[in-house]
This record gives sequence, structure tokens and C-alpha cells, in this order.
Amino acid sequence: MNKPFSAPSPTTLRLPRPDRSIETYRLSSPRDFPEKAAGAFNRVAFSAGHVVADPLAACDPWLEAAVDWEKTLAFREYLWDLGLGVAEAMDTAQRGMGLHWPTSLELIRRSVAAAKARGGALVFSGAGTDHLAPEAAHGIDDVTRAYEEQVAAIEAAGGRIILMASRALARIARSADDYVKIYDRILVQVRQPVIIHWLGDMFDPALAGYWGASDLDAAMDTALGVINANAAKVDGVKISLLDKDKEIAMRRRLAAGVRMYTGDDFNYAELIAGDESGYSDALLGIFDAIAPAASAALARLAAGDRASFDDILAPTVPLSRHIFQAPTRFYKTGVVFMAYLNGHQDHFTMVGGQESARSTLHLAELFRLADQASLLRDPERAAARMRAVLATRGVES
Repeated sequence: MNKPFSAPSPTTLRLPRPDRSIETYRLSSPRDFPEKAAGAFNRVAFSAGHVVADPLAACDPWLEAAVDWEKTLAFREYLWDLGLGVAEAMDTAQRGMGLHWPTSLELIRRSVAAAKARGGALVFSGAGTDHLAPEAAHGIDDVTRAYEEQVAAIEAAGGRIILMASRALARIARSADDYVKIYDRILVQVRQPVIIHWLGDMFDPALAGYWGASDLDAAMDTALGVINANAAKVDGVKISLLDKDKEIAMRRRLAAGVRMYTGDDFNYAELIAGDESGYSDALLGIFDAIAPAASAALARLAAGDRASFDDILAPTVPLSRHIFQAPTRFYKTGVVFMAYLNGHQDHFTMVGGQESARSTLHLAELFRLADQASLLRDPERAAARMRAVLATRGVES
């Protein structure tokens, strides 16, 4: 005799709430996103990639970065499979928050080699001045030499450049002219067009007043002057100001052929979709956490299906805004936590000990929002891992 059909019991777990009560949370079913890109994109789309720490390394995490190279490179292969480019050794990889230049260069070399082995997968890598302590910079020549050293090392590895913002430059610059001089000197030397990265001080307080002005409109004038004067050496500019109006205004003033790469993890969906006067390509930290949804949405946009693009990406925006909430520089904790929940790594350990940078309540809300966006690809595993983390923070199942 056949037994009557019984639907499997939905996965539940206990999650803390701000009032210190504990709720029984019931997970939804995940959306069935493709594991590989479903078609070509009509936007250039980079995901900044996180690094997977080696949790068993004999080191002091606050002082040394121990990387699990196999898992870190496997995650890049996963991003490439989904049709996304990799923005390597950027702030999502904890550049300047646990990942130092020597380890960053090793990461870049390995990623560039892996991209070449795939026949030329898209990867650009961050060149900055982070091996030069800001207090050790005494003038623009010091900063210029630091940029030159990193650019040369990445180009020697066969890599393309993302020209990162410099803490040392922000410290020593006396006017906008100092920024113009340094960027002009570097851009004339690069072998291939670069992406310029303007990172706001919400991501890194040491970058306050970048481009020589605290007023964003004045800073934008300087940045545009540099970019448009060197348009042949600039593939695009990524701005991470979390201000969609500033991004759109800058996008409309770029020289022909220079791309705007949105770095707005609050408003990326509408900026990528664009308006009657243009659109933004993408270079986003949140794409690390929502890669399957981003890939599926971009394929639908390229197919002319704006409604499906919005349907897929809209639920991811509340999650992204939560992950990137102030203090925004701690967003990396949420990105790595998503990778842990989804099985891309077997532990929630980060270089620099940054797994402790967000509260238990923050992680619990992240879990809810990821579930509501259909981004937990194996609910049972995600729930088990969430329980394990909560147990270490005093919330027993």
C-alpha cells in the first residue's frame, strides 16, 4: 500500500531579535538560479572577490594574512562560470584591512594565471600605494613611486590595472593639483587602459577629501578633468559613493568611450538598468554575495526582459543595503558570511579577524534577508551553519 504523500518539513531555526527575544524562523525555498551564465551580457560586470582565510594556519590573524589559495581560486572560477569578471585584490578582498601588498600580489599572480588558463577570463587587479605607510610619504614623488611599483608588478604578471585610491595621497596632497600631477604621471605610463577607482570615505575614512576637496561636486570636477584628459588610457571609472545622483551626473560628463562602473551597493539595480541617457556597467562587492542572481538578471536584461531583471535583482537590494550599512567598511564580514552559508568555504574565519566586525543581530538579519532574496542555495546547510555561529554567540538551538 502506497503511503500518502507528505511534503518535507520546512527548515526552521531560532534567530535573535533586537528586543532580545528569540523567534522560530521558517526558511523559504531557494530560487533555481543557473550555475553557469545563461547568455551573453550587454553590460560589463565585475564582481570584486573575497579571499578565503586558512583557519588552521599558525599565525596571528591581526598581523598576518594566511590565505586558503585553493578555495580562494575556486571562488574565482565560480564567478567566471557565471559570466562575471573578477576585480582582484580590491577592498572586498580586505585590501588594507588584513590583506597586505605582498599577499595581494601573490593573489593577483594566481588569479591572472587562472584567467589565462581559461582562455582569457576577465580579471582586472588593484594597484595602489598600500605598501607605503601614509606617514612615510613626504611628497608626491613618494606616492608616484609607490603607484609605479605596484603597476609594474601587476603588468609584469600580465594583469590589467584598477588604479585604487591612495591613503598616502589623501594624507600628503595639498590641493587638487597634486592629484592631477600624480594621476597624469601614472596614466601616461600604463600599457593598457585602466579603471580608476574613487572610493568614498564611508568605505575608508582615511580617504576623506579625495581629489582635493570635501565637496563632492568640486572633487568630481577634478576627477573628470583627469579622466577626460587621459581618456585613451582610461577604460572606465568606478565610483563608490553610495549616491546614485552623483554617479549619474558624473556618467553624463565622461568622455566618449569611458565607462561608468557602478560601485553603488545601495542602488546598483536601477543604475545598471539605466535611463534614456545611458547606463552604468558594474564593479560591485555585493556581486560576490549575490553572484547567481546577478548573472541571471544580467542575462535577462541582455535578452530585453527588463521585468525579469527587476524581479530577480529587486529582492537582493535590501540584503545589500544591510550588508553595506554603516560602518560600511565592515561589509566584508557579511560577504564572507554569505560565502560560508552557501558552502563556498567550510568556516567563518577571515583574515584580520574580521569575522568579529558585525554583531550577532546583524548576522541574523542578514540571514533573513538572504533567505527572502532566495539566495540560500541549500537551506538545510545554511541553517546548520547559522546555528553553529549562533551557538558561539550564546544562542542555542
